Amino acid sequence: MIGSLAFATPLLLTALIALPVLWWILRAVPPAPIRRRFPGVALLLGLKDADSQTDKTPWWLLLLRIAAVAAAIVGFAGPVLNPATVRTGEGPLLIVMDASWASARDWSARADRVALLLDEASRAGRPVALVALTDLPPGELPLQSANAWAARLPSLSPAPYAPDMAAAADWAATLEGPLESWWIADGLDHAGRDDLTAALRELGPLSVFQGDRDVLALAPPRFEDGAVRATLARLGSEVALTYEVVAHGLDPAGIPRDLARSEAVFEAGATETEAVFDLPPELRNRITRFEVAGLRGAGTVTLTDDGLQRRQVALIAGGASDEQQALLSPLHYLRQALAPTADLMEGALSDMLLASPDVIILADIATLSPEEDQGLTEWVERGGLLVRFAGPRLAASDVARDAAGTLMPVRLREGGRSVGGAMSWGEPKQLRPFPDTSPFFGLEIPPDVQISAQVMAQPDPELAARTIASLTDGTPLVTRAGHGQGSVVLFHVTANADWSTLPLSGLFVQMLERLAISTRPATPEAADLEGTVWTPDQVLDGFGTLRDAGTRPGVPGETLAVAPLSADLLPGLYASDNRRIARNVVTADTLLSPAAWPTAVPVEGMSVIAPTDLMAAFLMGALVLLLIDAIASLWLAGRLSGLARGAAVLALVVTLPQGGQAQGLSPEDERALLATSEVTLAYVLTGDTQIDETSRAGLQGLSNTLFQRTSVEPSPPIGVDLERDELAFFPMLYWPVTPDQPLPSAAAYRRLNDYLRSGGMIVFDTRDAHIGGFGSGTPEGRRLRTLAAPLDIPPLEPVPPDHILTRTFYLLQDFPGRHLSRDVWLEASPPDAEAVEGMPFRNLNDGVTPVLIGGNDWAAAWAQDDSGRPLLPVGRGATGERQREIAMRFGINLVMYVLSGNYKSDQVHVPALLERLGQ
Repeated sequence: MIGSLAFATPLLLTALIALPVLWWILRAVPPAPIRRRFPGVALLLGLKDADSQTDKTPWWLLLLRIAAVAAAIVGFAGPVLNPATVRTGEGPLLIVMDASWASARDWSARADRVALLLDEASRAGRPVALVALTDLPPGELPLQSANAWAARLPSLSPAPYAPDMAAAADWAATLEGPLESWWIADGLDHAGRDDLTAALRELGPLSVFQGDRDVLALAPPRFEDGAVRATLARLGSEVALTYEVVAHGLDPAGIPRDLARSEAVFEAGATETEAVFDLPPELRNRITRFEVAGLRGAGTVTLTDDGLQRRQVALIAGGASDEQQALLSPLHYLRQALAPTADLMEGALSDMLLASPDVIILADIATLSPEEDQGLTEWVERGGLLVRFAGPRLAASDVARDAAGTLMPVRLREGGRSVGGAMSWGEPKQLRPFPDTSPFFGLEIPPDVQISAQVMAQPDPELAARTIASLTDGTPLVTRAGHGQGSVVLFHVTANADWSTLPLSGLFVQMLERLAISTRPATPEAADLEGTVWTPDQVLDGFGTLRDAGTRPGVPGETLAVAPLSADLLPGLYASDNRRIARNVVTADTLLSPAAWPTAVPVEGMSVIAPTDLMAAFLMGALVLLLIDAIASLWLAGRLSGLARGAAVLALVVTLPQGGQAQGLSPEDERALLATSEVTLAYVLTGDTQIDETSRAGLQGLSNTLFQRTSVEPSPPIGVDLERDELAFFPMLYWPVTPDQPLPSAAAYRRLNDYLRSGGMIVFDTRDAHIGGFGSGTPEGRRLRTLAAPLDIPPLEPVPPDHILTRTFYLLQDFPGRHLSRDVWLEASPPDAEAVEGMPFRNLNDGVTPVLIGGNDWAAAWAQDDSGRPLLPVGRGATGERQREIAMRFGINLVMYVLSGNYKSDQVHVPALLERLGQ
């Protein structure tokens, strides 16, 4: 090698040593004239010869010939620019991938690197085991052929959590050597990496491949000084960079929107920065997640939960408060407990009802006016949470004596119960452990919490069911009842320390949080969630896409709080009653540290420059130089007439390599020529590299099959940018729908509607197996409704059994892709379409449906690699291959239907045509 240039047969370069000898030989041609003495030559002295000939070859012609010979020698030596590194080795090979959340941003580069390594192993005939450290294989090492792993490589994806390096080191210790290892690392210093490195080096040689792109981590946002702050950290470059952080949420109509944007600016050398959002409470409470715009990965997405939302709580107390004795105020301890996590409002009850708060707390208020009673009742039934605290006024009133009513969970006895009173306890009572049916279940009861007085509940068949906290003697302390869509909670003690020490303890704050009166200020500890079970609602994948959790089992609260993320505990949103907790990949304690490797371990980058063979270029250059030499020699000899000169110049121009067949054309014109010269299938670019590649491979596989089985010979498929590209060239657009796909602009929608009205067709594929039916509630289905809303789409219906799509080329009844759902929707048949006697199908309209909607992931079933082999698995065994074949037949029917329309419907006119011809 010479720098980045290598030679297949470098020994041929020794011929370059002969170039000086060649110079001397060529310089002696033509030969020197022979000298003979002849006296008569004296008569010629003084005469001038019009045609003179040099006795030596001109220097520039010699240089031209030397260059031609040198180019030929170098060309035959097999020059290659940026040659691929050939790894020597034999025996089994282990390729391990971190496959963590930090690998998502450059996952395609990692997959390409693994593909090159598998190709090298295939040429060497080495068995390979490909292992993701986030999903360690059970049992023995899965050694297989490199080609088998290459077929499964497109289905691999990063996990939304970090690998367990300790478990990986224990697993590696069970392997038997010798075994060469290639490690595709994410660049982070995960705990236990050194142990795994040592275990792999004991098995044999170890090589590391590590990307050079920055690792970004977006920490969960926090509420400080009236603003939401999200910390963004980076590992890698130290130059000044700016990223945009987007806050997503639902608008009042329930449609996902970008609610706010803020810039996160990294100064030169800085590793952390903040994005600050100054939002009103109503908008802040609608935020569901933050993410870094334009980047894919679970590390650049953070979900929000109750910790960010601040409920509006109205505090209303009976009687006048003594500002000089704040500790005696009925609202003092409530303010202290709720102020850090809620927006507090105080005032008259009528004014609070107009403000429509989330929670209303009444501290020792017994009697309400009829207007207040009616307004508060309607507010509770609409979904409000009313929390009442007892006190001397409530104990002395006649409220809820005969019936509980809407604004009280239980009936109350007259008077109260206190130490030294008519119903004396003798000594203060303590709390009984909370039952498993209580929202307080699992909370630790401090021994210093004592109750000295309370209001008593009347015995009732429903009293036990409505009691969520009680004293050691069984008397209720907290009761709750539902009314309409809301609920009413009664603390049978005061909100201050007059009747109990409960407001003085941390248990008071925890109980308010469990009732969703306040929100937690930070990630809860295991003790706070002990005894609760949390059901996963939505989970994140490695690319940061939020998906429905499906039927994943519930998680105990203590596990949710402290257990590391894994395949059993994915990052996402977890719900319990009306509370939500988010587990994010990145936390406030996440520290990005670069991985440090032993000096004996070689570390290479991910990017590989494709090798370029220069042999043809050098040989073509030598041929051109020799042709120029021949023309120059004829010219020097005076044998090149005017016509011959023109022919020689023309031959030289034809021989010179052309820069391209479309010189002078813009890229747009070249694209138009390519799209219009042959049938070209197109797909909509979604911005998701993996999905776009699957769409391209799917349409390429369908094009190959069309070429083999039909008269249609498509050109390679083209990806379409709806914002820039012309759509009229394509008979059909395949549009895969992703949950986070951006909406096209108004101009793009105008072009799309023009395309549909002029006869084009869009195939929408939600790829969700249509699990929710048409207009399903899956993220893809919801996004489809948003994407398709501005389009001029006619009424739709499921594909009827007699539709032309079922018989344009093959007879079909199902339209599977990678999934088997038959729910495929297209333009509804005309209302007057009727079956003709003797014909198996109706006389449908002659147009082509402008849209076709399904969720079977057709592109994945059609996808083929460059050699025509399927890229992605479909089903199992022979059944899966049969499903793939039916999917391919559906694709052929679809293209033939787009190209030819409903021509087969004209068969209904055959009897009439024959009758007319007979006349």
